[in-house]
Amino acid sequence: MIVRFGYVAMSLEIQDSSPSKTMTMARFARLPDRESGLRELERIASINLHNTLRLLRHNIAEGIEVYRFSSKLIPLATHTDLADWNPFIALAEPFAEIGALVRKHNLRVSFHPDHYTVMSTPRPEVLVSSVRDLRHHVNMLQAMGLDARAKNNIHIGGAYGNKPASADRFVEHFAELDFDIQSRITLENDDKTFTTGETLAVAQRTGLPMVLDIHHHWTNSEGEPASDWWQEVAATWESPLARTDVPDGEHLPPKIHASSPKSETDRRSHADGVEVKPLLDFLREAAKTSSHIDVMLEAKHKDHALFQLMRDFEMYKNEGVTKLSGAKIEVQP
Repeated sequence: MIVRFGYVAMSLEIQDSSPSKTMTMARFARLPDRESGLRELERIASINLHNTLRLLRHNIAEGIEVYRFSSKLIPLATHTDLADWNPFIALAEPFAEIGALVRKHNLRVSFHPDHYTVMSTPRPEVLVSSVRDLRHHVNMLQAMGLDARAKNNIHIGGAYGNKPASADRFVEHFAELDFDIQSRITLENDDKTFTTGETLAVAQRTGLPMVLDIHHHWTNSEGEPASDWWQEVAATWESPLARTDVPDGEHLPPKIHASSPKSETDRRSHADGVEVKPLLDFLREAAKTSSHIDVMLEAKHKDHALFQLMRDFEMYKNEGVTKLSGAKIEVQP
């Protein structure tokens, strides 16, 4: 099985490269006038996009083919007081440049909208805000010229005292979304509420591909190995909705999230790095039925954690693990 690794948004290797520089609405309100405020937001966004390009070039040089964009590329983009502002006109060129680089090097990229994007909500105003945020993420991907192979990963949301009813609400609200939003969503199990099996059931009902977070599974399950669910989770990546814009004969690999607990007393928080043995145990089981898998590392040390993990895999080179590039290995069952 071929396994590619990526990291989230920020690099510890490239200095002063944050793609998430921002401005508060309070600061915006203090600026001399609204137009100068909008120009300042666009200036900050252009820095974020420039730094994203720097990170992508860093990734390409290091052989990293999987990357999650920062959702904060455009500060205050979804604020209701700025609903009439269209930042994409001023930012068209850098967005297009990012997309061209992604396509040229066949990178797998995604977003992970923030936790307030909750499609299971019973509150109409929260639903409106959630859909607005999903639309914004789709707009950014479209500004890059990327098709539906570039995804927006979300959780089901809260239980609100009745988990089955919340799952039903998610399915109902999902059905009301525009198709271009639907076709870019992936669904992930969480660490407190919706387990792997419960998330899988919703993914199957909606036709969504599921991202299995193996750390979340360890903290929110009945103790069964995450690999017990793998065949069913991997099958969601073969649904018609999951394959939107995937050319005939090509394969969009299933995707997982991997991280390690910060400590024995804080098992939900993410550690600086990723323990190699538990992850490799999972990958060996997955290799029995899958030919490819992509892994998003959610470690605090970002690309440094990825580089360390690749060094750790070297210890298993005589045990069925072959390093293929700076961020890609082959794993035998």
